[in-house]
Amino acid sequence: MPQTVQINRKALGEARIVDAPAGALADGAVRLRIESFSVTANNVTYAVAGDAFGYWNFFPGEGEWGVVPMWGHAVVEASNHPDIAVGERVYGYLPMATHLDVLPVGVSPGGFTDGAAHRQPMSPIYNQYSRLAADPEHDPAREGERMIFGPLFKTGFLIESFMRREGWFGAEAVICTSASSKTAMGLASVARHRSPGMKRIGLTSAGNVEFVKRTGFYDQVLAYDDLASLPQVASVLVDFAGNAGLMHGVHTTLGDHLKYSCTVGATHVGAGFGQERGALPGPTPVLFFAPDHAVAAIKELGPKAFGEAVAESWLRFIAEAGGALTIDTRAGLEAARNAFAATLAGKADPAVGIVIRP
Repeated sequence: MPQTVQINRKALGEARIVDAPAGALADGAVRLRIESFSVTANNVTYAVAGDAFGYWNFFPGEGEWGVVPMWGHAVVEASNHPDIAVGERVYGYLPMATHLDVLPVGVSPGGFTDGAAHRQPMSPIYNQYSRLAADPEHDPAREGERMIFGPLFKTGFLIESFMRREGWFGAEAVICTSASSKTAMGLASVARHRSPGMKRIGLTSAGNVEFVKRTGFYDQVLAYDDLASLPQVASVLVDFAGNAGLMHGVHTTLGDHLKYSCTVGATHVGAGFGQERGALPGPTPVLFFAPDHAVAAIKELGPKAFGEAVAESWLRFIAEAGGALTIDTRAGLEAARNAFAATLAGKADPAVGIVIRP
């Protein structure tokens, strides 16, 4: 019996596993059996910002219960589409579940888009699936790393590209909160190679300082309670934590030295994500919504050039990050539910990447 993990949208710490009878497969549709997905702070952001950005709409739940999106791999279990065969594997946006029915459109050797009506109002980036047999990013030996780092790394790549196009707003340092997060590490890696003149400063909890230093992605690593040590130089702030108090502390400490501020995610649940921040000194934080920047970058560079640029930086990042992460593979949706709860509570070890095989 197919199953799904549902999260209480009003109380994210509450979760349940429900049976989800498959029913008949629609004409032109494909049934995917989910093989694996990762659980990261990115998934927590999807839940925290689910109502604001439509993340709950991709895989509808029931009433107050929703399904958190994941990134992972699946195999075609049944197909009513003439160009997609049973047994082939794909990578893309999946529910925390055992199965997903999709309606492929725009099918090419490299992938397809889910044309299900309820998914069309959201960003098309999330509706695309790669067919692994013709996917240049696919490495059978690195499937775990791709699920854990891949979507987050691309966000980091897009942030660096945006900042560089803007001349880093005249700054000479980029400050990343939640520096142990995979998106922040991706940004720091890309900046090190594509914007070598920028100083990379990571802010993290005291317990994560040594781990973040070991990654080698930052020129300087500071604990959150050591903001007074921030260099008084022209800087941009990229906030991955969603912590209003921390944002206020950085803005206040840097004053006029802060040239631009943006917020990307919410790893500190309940600490002020989405609250009104108009009282902050300095520049008003701007939300960085990666899918919009991805669409713009692809339009600017063309799909081929964009894909090549991402792939080059991705391969370098994986080579550098390989020693910083241990992959912990766990079986079953109960393990998925527990991993999400631990990540939500801030108890997940940043040095461990969790992969679930439902």
